[in-house]
Amino acid sequence: MRETLHLLVVDDELGMRTSIERALRSYTTSFEDIEAEVDFRISLAESGEAALDLAAADPPQIILLDYKLPGISGLDVLQTLADRKCEALIVMITAYASLETAVQATKIGAFDFLAKPFTPIEVKAAIHKTAKHFMIQAQARKLAGERRQIRFEFLRVLAHELKSPLAAVEGNLRILRDHAAGEDLAAYDHLADRSIVRLEGMRKLILDLLDLTRLESGQKQRELAEVDLCASALQSLETHQTLAAEKGVTLLFVPPGPVLLQADPGELEMMFNNLVSNAVKYNREGGSVTVEVEDGEAEVAVRVHDTGIGISQEDQARLFGEFSRIKNEKTRNILGSGLGLSILKRLAALYGGRVRVESEPDRGSTFTVVLKKGGA
Repeated sequence: MRETLHLLVVDDELGMRTSIERALRSYTTSFEDIEAEVDFRISLAESGEAALDLAAADPPQIILLDYKLPGISGLDVLQTLADRKCEALIVMITAYASLETAVQATKIGAFDFLAKPFTPIEVKAAIHKTAKHFMIQAQARKLAGERRQIRFEFLRVLAHELKSPLAAVEGNLRILRDHAAGEDLAAYDHLADRSIVRLEGMRKLILDLLDLTRLESGQKQRELAEVDLCASALQSLETHQTLAAEKGVTLLFVPPGPVLLQADPGELEMMFNNLVSNAVKYNREGGSVTVEVEDGEAEVAVRVHDTGIGISQEDQARLFGEFSRIKNEKTRNILGSGLGLSILKRLAALYGGRVRVESEPDRGSTFTVVLKKGGA
C-alpha cells in the first residue's frame, strides 16, 4: 500500500523551514509489518496563525511544530488543534526542551519532540516513527469502520430473517384468536402446525447463531479426543432418519471401518448434521443421500452426495457466506437459517481443512470436507 501524507512544517526561521523541506522532499519510508510505503507532500508556515489557517484549509496528517513562535505560541496552536479534534500527529520542535514543557505539551496531545539543533537523519527518524504510528492508527480506524459495517449488515439480515416467520406466526395466532377460519377444527390444526414449523425454523436460526458466535469468538472450550468419523456419520444419519422418511429419501452409508481423527466430537456432530440436513432438505421426493468417509495418510475426507435440486455456478460462488440461502421457486418452501455452510467452512478451517462443492441444477450436489490429521 502506497500512501502520501501531508506534512506541515511550522517554524519562524526560514532556514529551518527550508532545511527540513530539503531533507524530506524526496524522502520515502516503508513499514514491512503493516505493508505500507509512505512519501510526503510538504507545506510550510512561518507562524502559528498561518499554520491554523493552512490546517483548516488542507488538513495535514503530521505537523512539525516549533514551540517558540511570534504571535501565538506552539502550545497555543497545539491546544487549538486539540479543540478542533484534529487527527494530525504533532511533533514539537524546541530549543527549550524541559520537563515542564514536555509534560504540558504531552497533556495537550503532542506525539513526540525534536530538540534543536537536529540533523537530517534525526528529523527523518522522527518522521518515520510518527508516520508509522499514523498509518497504524489509520488502519485501526478503517478496521473499526469495517467492523461496524459488518455488524450493521449482520443485524439487518438477521432482522429480515426473523421478520417473516414472526409475521406468519402472528397472523396464524390472530386467526385462531378471532376464530376466523370458521367452525372446522382441522383448519386450526393446520395453522398451529404451520406456526410450530416457523418457530422451529427460528429456533434453528438461534442455535446456528450461537454455534457461529462460539466458533468465531474462540470461547467454545474444545475437547479433543480420538473420534471415529464413521460413528459420527452414523449418529447423524440416525438423527435425520425421520426427516428423510417424510420425504421418501434413502440414506446410504457403508462404513469403511474405523476412520480415526483427533477432534472435538461436538464439532464433528455439527459438521455431519449440517451436511446431512442440507442433503435431505434440498433433495427430491424419493431421492437418496450417500455418505462416504475416506481415510488418507495425512487427511481424511467426508463426501455427502444428494440427488436433489442442485446449485447453479452463479449461486455456488456465494454459498458459504453468512445468511446465504439460494432463493428460487424450488427452495421457496424450504426453511433454513442460511448459516449452516458458513459454520461448516469455519469448522473445516479449525482442522486446517477446506470445503468444496460440485453441483449441477436438477442433478444433485456433492459436498466434500477435507480435514487434516493433527490439524486441530
